[in-house]
Amino acid sequence: MLSYLIDFSNFMLRWLHVIAAIAWIGESIYFVMLDNGLKSPKDENCRKKGVFGEMWAVHGGGFYHNQKYATSPEKLPDDLHWSFWKAYTTWLSGFALFIILYMFNPGFYLVNPNSSWEWAANMTGWQANVLALTFLLLGWVVYNEMCKRISPNMERDGLLSIGVAIMMVVVAYLSTHMFSGRAAFLLTGAVMATAMSANVFFWIIPGQRRIVKAMKAGETPNPLDGKRGKQRSVHNTYFTLPVVLLMISNHYSFAYSHAYAWVIMALLIFAGALIRQYFVLMHAGKIRPGYPAAGVALIMVAFWIGMPANQQANASAESGPDITDVQAVVEQRCVACHSQTPTQPGFSAPPAGFAYDNLEQILHHKESIQQVVASGYMPLGNMTSMTDEERALIGEWSE
Repeated sequence: MLSYLIDFSNFMLRWLHVIAAIAWIGESIYFVMLDNGLKSPKDENCRKKGVFGEMWAVHGGGFYHNQKYATSPEKLPDDLHWSFWKAYTTWLSGFALFIILYMFNPGFYLVNPNSSWEWAANMTGWQANVLALTFLLLGWVVYNEMCKRISPNMERDGLLSIGVAIMMVVVAYLSTHMFSGRAAFLLTGAVMATAMSANVFFWIIPGQRRIVKAMKAGETPNPLDGKRGKQRSVHNTYFTLPVVLLMISNHYSFAYSHAYAWVIMALLIFAGALIRQYFVLMHAGKIRPGYPAAGVALIMVAFWIGMPANQQANASAESGPDITDVQAVVEQRCVACHSQTPTQPGFSAPPAGFAYDNLEQILHHKESIQQVVASGYMPLGNMTSMTDEERALIGEWSE
């Protein structure tokens, strides 16, 4: 019953998380498009009223006329649209999922027993939980301090962007050495997602509230509030595609179980940011195909790094182990979890939907089995005590 309850809660939280994320990201992308697509108003009356830019659009059988004011409009309405609960709901539901999926069983899902850092490989479950929470908190603190120190007046945002890029490479490297592969990718994405939500909570919304308060009081708003909100919104824009990619990465073991997983992760993060830059510029009427081309190039480098090692030496069936021996190891060490009827406590369904109940299923998942077994990622926490000899046998399995 407990296993079913956890699975159902996981199911509903995923649904909520995806819905909130779609709403938040969709609105964010829309406002970036709107902001970059504004044209100087042609109507003299609009310019006199302080309209900075406008955009006409057609959608759903109707026409829309969006206007942005550079100064306070003649009358500021009380029913302003505010964008923040989508951001908070996305983070809260994601954090709840992390607790259920990872922190309830950290010994299996967070600890990396194959880490080259001995202290990380020997962590206990509660130590891994504390480290994961600290990792998220420090990620936000370091990022926030970089923003405040490198570009406090939003005059050195280019240098700040370089600093944030370097920070993400460091985060990728540390996460893959301290945590298990799948958790490392998730936590790196969570560092960015936490920064995105915290930007909204600590800077964007408070700054907007101060601007609105000053305008209603007939005072001149602090221009830094608007500039800082813009800065953090721009960062959120470039975090968006990498975060989505890292959140779906747990289905693809070739990436997170690779010896150079941190390099693959960093390349994909930069690829996402470059592709997002293309769309940002496109909305402003600037077509720069070099950005998506560079992003695709980074993706291809990641693809090349993640390719399975050449198995020519074991290409013939005669040189590999007997398939019955391979099946015996899989049944003994893997099927406790990877089965339509798992016997391992805490599992009511095969992880990621991978079941190895018969030879056909085992053959179908050959490459993924070899990848995760060779890297030491599976079995999780080596709960079924797979030996080095058995790992070597899986690695030598040809056809």
